[in-house]
Amino acid sequence: MKNRKGKNQTDAPAAKPFSIEKYNSRTDRRTSQNGSLVFSAFVFVVALVLAIAAGYLIAGAFTVWVVLVGFALACLAEMSIHIAMQWERVVVLRFGKFSRSKGPGLYFTIPFIEQTALKADQRIMVTGFGAEETLTSDLVPINVDAVLFWMVWDAEKACLEVENYYNSVSLVAQTALRDAIGRASVSEVAIRRNQLDQELQEVIEERTSLWGITVLSVEIRDIVIPQELQEVMSTEAQAEREKNARMVLAEVEKDISAMLVDAAHVYEENEVALRLRTMHLLYESVKGSGGTVVIPSAYSEGFSDAALNNMTDSLKTPKG
Repeated sequence: MKNRKGKNQTDAPAAKPFSIEKYNSRTDRRTSQNGSLVFSAFVFVVALVLAIAAGYLIAGAFTVWVVLVGFALACLAEMSIHIAMQWERVVVLRFGKFSRSKGPGLYFTIPFIEQTALKADQRIMVTGFGAEETLTSDLVPINVDAVLFWMVWDAEKACLEVENYYNSVSLVAQTALRDAIGRASVSEVAIRRNQLDQELQEVIEERTSLWGITVLSVEIRDIVIPQELQEVMSTEAQAEREKNARMVLAEVEKDISAMLVDAAHVYEENEVALRLRTMHLLYESVKGSGGTVVIPSAYSEGFSDAALNNMTDSLKTPKG
C-alpha cells in the first residue's frame, strides 16, 4: 500500500515503489553476444586473409578484383559458420520453415537460404512478478510479489509457438497470481503460502508447457496487508488463542470435578479413609508455616490399633 503523508509528516521517508523487476534474469545476454561477435570477426578475418592469399597466388598480384572477391568470400564464410554457447539451443529456418535445432558448439547455415531464428537460453531463468492492490475474496486490497524459476526445454516450441516467451511467461504468472488471490480470503493468502506456491506452479506450468517451457518452482516472497487490517487480524488471533485456552481450562476442570466425585464416593464408603484424608489436609496446611496440629481425643480414638485393624480388614474384604 502506498504511504500518504500528512501535513505533520513531511519529514517521513517516501515509500519505495512496488517493483519486482530486480529479480528478473537478464535477457540481453551480453556474454553470448560478445562471444558470437568475437567468433564471427575471427572467421571473417581468417577467411579474408585466406581468400586474398589464394587470389594473389592465382592472379599473381594484389588487384581490386582479388580484394573484392576475398571480401565477398569472407562475408559468406562469416554468414555460414556460427557458434552456440554451452547453454544455448539454436533454431534454424530454411526458406522461413523450421529446419533443425543446433548447438552447443559449431553449426553451419547456408547463406541467404537459412537463417537463425532464435538462440534459446536453456539455463534456469528467474522472473519476478507481483500483484499490486489486488482484491481478495473478502474485498481486501493486498500487495503480493513472488519469484518464478523456469527454463526452456524445447527451443523449437519456444520459437514457433509464442512471439516473446520472456514477456509471455511473466504475463501468465501475473494473471495466475491475481486469479489465485481473488479466490482466497486475506487470511488464507497469509497462512497458505506453500499451497499457493504449488497452485501457481501447476497453473503456470499448464499454460507454458505448450511453449516448450517448464516451471521449476514458484515462491511467494512478500505479502503486504494494510496496516489497519493487520491490527484487526492481530486482535482476532489473540481472541482465538484466549478462546482455546479457556476451552482447555474448562476440560481440565471437568476432569477434576469427575475425579472429586469419585473420591467422594470412596470417602463415603470408608470413614477411616476420610479421617486419614482430613488429617493429611491439616498437615499440609501447617507444614509450610511450621505449626503444630492438635488432635482432639475423639479423633485420636479413631486412630487406635483397633480402628486401624478394622480399616485393614475392610480394605481386604471384597465388596459384594
